[in-house]
Amino acid sequence: MIELATEYLGLKLKNPLVPSASPLSRSLDQARALEDAGAAALVMYSLFEEEMGAESGEMERQVIDQAIAHVAAAGFSAPHFRYRSGLELYLQQLSALKAALDIPVIASLNGVGMSSWVEVGRELEKAGADAIELNVYYIAADFEQSPETIEARFLYLLKSLREAVSLPITMKISPYFCALPAFVQKLEEAGANGVVLFNRFFQPDIDLETLAPSDQHVLSGPTERLLTMRWISLLHGRVGLDLSASGGVYTWEDALKMLLAGANVVNVTSALLQHGPARLTEMLEGMRAWMEARDYDSLDRFRGMLSQRSRPNLGALTREGYMMTLENYGPQSSPVGNGLSELGR
Repeated sequence: MIELATEYLGLKLKNPLVPSASPLSRSLDQARALEDAGAAALVMYSLFEEEMGAESGEMERQVIDQAIAHVAAAGFSAPHFRYRSGLELYLQQLSALKAALDIPVIASLNGVGMSSWVEVGRELEKAGADAIELNVYYIAADFEQSPETIEARFLYLLKSLREAVSLPITMKISPYFCALPAFVQKLEEAGANGVVLFNRFFQPDIDLETLAPSDQHVLSGPTERLLTMRWISLLHGRVGLDLSASGGVYTWEDALKMLLAGANVVNVTSALLQHGPARLTEMLEGMRAWMEARDYDSLDRFRGMLSQRSRPNLGALTREGYMMTLENYGPQSSPVGNGLSELGR
């Protein structure tokens, strides 16, 4: 019998497919459809600090930046009344999802300077959240900020939330850290139970007619999974955190590759927005067929098989793989010469 069960953030899941934060969780009918199609857990749409009326710059000045600079901020009292409406709506939907679904529901917090994670986290825990995904959506565009200062911001927010709740916490981060493995280790030391790789920043295009940035959102593409897969493979077995693969997963083949790299769970969003909940059923059927054909009766039989820890001499994960790719690249219609020099012309 093929067993797809996995564990993530201490939660026992029936399979590794978890729809990530998206508008789909705003509808109870859509959420039920995802569960019926095979979703093992559901990450709620994000609660943004802006929705709670928090003015990010002022909050950062009074709390975050003071904490980073080791200045006591204990006397600061957050204006709780300002964000109750946004939080209350979120808590209502969380409670409704918990009542309607049998699968775990993971709350999602999104911000960079929210000073009241403590109260928000406690409210989410009371409302029945099974875990919290902390998405620190921060674009480091300030020339005056050092990498250490940026990391300190993430760690401060995580520690503040960790002190407030007993729920599992997973950090959703971007790939833009100069020393990603070391930073992931710091997240683990600060109390994170998992890490989601990767957050995807909004990347506006330019409208040539209006000569202004375009605010049209573009869904992730299949090739984006390659970056995630590489880092999952590099981190698997080397950190104690659970690993969630997010970005560019459209098919059962994509999901299996993430598991082979070492992921505990695989997030799916863009494929569901484009193709509907039935895509989850298709992916699960494909995964089972692949496993049955190879006599794998559980995910643990092959999870991490292609991680760097399992295969330390896997050249594709290193500069060696990069060089070999360039060396062998060339027009299919003609013999390939020295790829490095050809591409350098």
